[in-house]
Amino acid sequence: MSPAPAAARSRPVAALLWRGALGALAGLLLLLVLLPLAGLLFASPPRHLLAGLRDPLVIPALRLSLVTSTISLLAILVCGTPLAWILARATRRTTQATHVWRLLETIVELPVVLPPAVAGVALLLAFGRRGLLGPALAAAGIGLPFSRAAVVFAQTFVAAPFYVQAAVAAFRRLDPDLLLVARTLGASRPRLLIAVAIPISWPALAGGAAMSWARALGEFGATLMFAGNMSGRTQTLPLAIYAALESDLHTAQSLSLLLVAVAFALLVAIRAGGRR
Repeated sequence: MSPAPAAARSRPVAALLWRGALGALAGLLLLLVLLPLAGLLFASPPRHLLAGLRDPLVIPALRLSLVTSTISLLAILVCGTPLAWILARATRRTTQATHVWRLLETIVELPVVLPPAVAGVALLLAFGRRGLLGPALAAAGIGLPFSRAAVVFAQTFVAAPFYVQAAVAAFRRLDPDLLLVARTLGASRPRLLIAVAIPISWPALAGGAAMSWARALGEFGATLMFAGNMSGRTQTLPLAIYAALESDLHTAQSLSLLLVAVAFALLVAIRAGGRR
């Protein structure tokens, strides 16, 4: 028997083994994602989940989460859009100052990879009574830690990079010739951003805003350390889940499913917007 037919017959076997190995590895990770979600859905009967949603801590936590995450998103949009525009324009140049702007961009993205405990400590050391701005805030009669404002600060700190990253990437994709034409037609710098850059980039900006809002809604660690876990005052949905684990697992499961549903709906909306 010649070597060529034997080699030809071995190729389908090797391909089958390769596909089997890929499928097994992919299946393991898929199971790791699906099984916890299945546990949330099917570990308790529906009547227990509905009873968990009637717990007294649910409505205040839901209301506070929606209000504070929306305020955080508005602050991120108002301040993050100009920041993203500046970063996108500055880092496209080939001057030596570009390195400084790229360093600044890296610092803005840092909260994405910071552990939640570090974020909470950083906020306390910046705005706490003994922090960098603590004496000045105390002199003005402002106490940020363990207040609703602290919830907004914590959510904004951890969620802002998600929007800024998306906005910077969107603004960098703009055609420079289009911006140049707008300038030659008399568009001022503010109008260039508001009337040209934002309308063209709005799908990416909307996706970044949705991800940022979802991150703010699910923030836990920094909020716990900087704002505390006071029911009706600083207890957001993730903190309510943490508190419910000590007394009623069904309530914790119901609140977890609520957050999962919101996150899933946001991802579906972002994908639908991306396809359009």
